[in-house]
Amino acid sequence: MLLMRESYEEIAERTLAQAVTVEPGSVGSIKVLRGQLLRITAQADGAVASLFGFSLADPAVWLSVHHTRVFSNSYLLGSGMRLVNNRRRPMMVLGKDSVKRHDLLLPASTRTFLAEKGYQGEGCLEAVSGELARLGRVVPKLPDPINLFMHVKLTRAGDILPEPNLTKAGDSITCRVVMDTLFIVSACNTGIEGNDQPAPLLLSVAENLHDLNAE
Repeated sequence: MLLMRESYEEIAERTLAQAVTVEPGSVGSIKVLRGQLLRITAQADGAVASLFGFSLADPAVWLSVHHTRVFSNSYLLGSGMRLVNNRRRPMMVLGKDSVKRHDLLLPASTRTFLAEKGYQGEGCLEAVSGELARLGRVVPKLPDPINLFMHVKLTRAGDILPEPNLTKAGDSITCRVVMDTLFIVSACNTGIEGNDQPAPLLLSVAENLHDLNAE
């Protein structure tokens, strides 16, 4: 089972991050250790979560949507897929997934992009940059995100067509993390029609699946 805990030999004392609520139009960050579970839960209908991940040991190693597409030979994120970093090494594995609609193609929003679309507020990239600065972490670049709860399709002509968001309050994904990682999750406006109503998110960490299910 993908979500079963493997046998890890830990030297340092393990810690468990407290749950984090990400308000609409903002970002939240959470540290997840190797072997722990990360759950991201939609707290309202229409939620979208732009997911970024950076190795705690090496800021030059990050969760890479580009390498994940190539590694999995897919532009859609599905249960059992390994999400890999820019060194082509797994960072997490997607297990439980109540939505099964996620995007691996579209970039994060920016303030300029949103303004051009007629939206107000901070873009995803600016918000993530601000969170990294608050945490005192310097990274070589900001990668494109994993767009959780958002679904797109490709036409035969190669067009990318975002589809209406069907996420409901309480929907969630649960991943087994296989590398000590700082995750940053954005609930900012995507600027993508049908997926442009930011909603709150809950980030939870546990050692075992039954601990998450007991919430």
